[in-house]
Amino acid sequence: MNKTKQILAVCGLFIAGAIVVAADHIDAPAVKGGTADITDFYAFQGENTSNLVFVANVQGLLAPSATGAANFDENVMIEFNIDNDGDNVEDLVIQAIPRNGKMYFYGPFAPNQTGLSSAVNTNATQSVVDITSYAETAMTAENDGMKFFAGPRDDPFFMDFARYGEIIGGTAPGFSDPGDDTFKGTNVMSIVIEVPKAKLGGSGTLNTWVTANAK
Repeated sequence: MNKTKQILAVCGLFIAGAIVVAADHIDAPAVKGGTADITDFYAFQGENTSNLVFVANVQGLLAPSATGAANFDENVMIEFNIDNDGDNVEDLVIQAIPRNGKMYFYGPFAPNQTGLSSAVNTNATQSVVDITSYAETAMTAENDGMKFFAGPRDDPFFMDFARYGEIIGGTAPGFSDPGDDTFKGTNVMSIVIEVPKAKLGGSGTLNTWVTANAK
């Protein structure tokens, strides 16, 4: 099984504080609620403006009462894909794989195969961070100029689905301000990577997307 979050265009090397996001909390029955289910993908400039931050959230709609038992699936690899020459084919990837309470990262590296076929490259730069448990202070790690985090977080995505249904049904003229956050009080399992732009290549727009590859 391979699930892809839609391609995003990131004005990567010259981005100025913008956040680019793809969200998908309600999926087809075959993938909804599964451990490979991607809810969001964010890409934005870091506090250090020489870096980009990538965030992949999976396993949406977790109740805080259930998050303590929620874990990353060791049979699911999350892959961050970077196209730096505008052909919508990944030139670099960063792979994230959970093992025994830790998240291992490989890359960025140029894959031998592109598209839906992905193989772990254990010869690439390897980094590791302890997976933060629910209600625990966030544990981060740094290696080769990159920073990493993995663990449960409050779902940052805001959507008023009830109001949206009313708009689609023709009973409401538009969204109210501030509206009701459908995802308030729910959690996701989050993977965060901060990468120097210099490691991503290219000189203009970066296209980035994320895939969940399940055995």
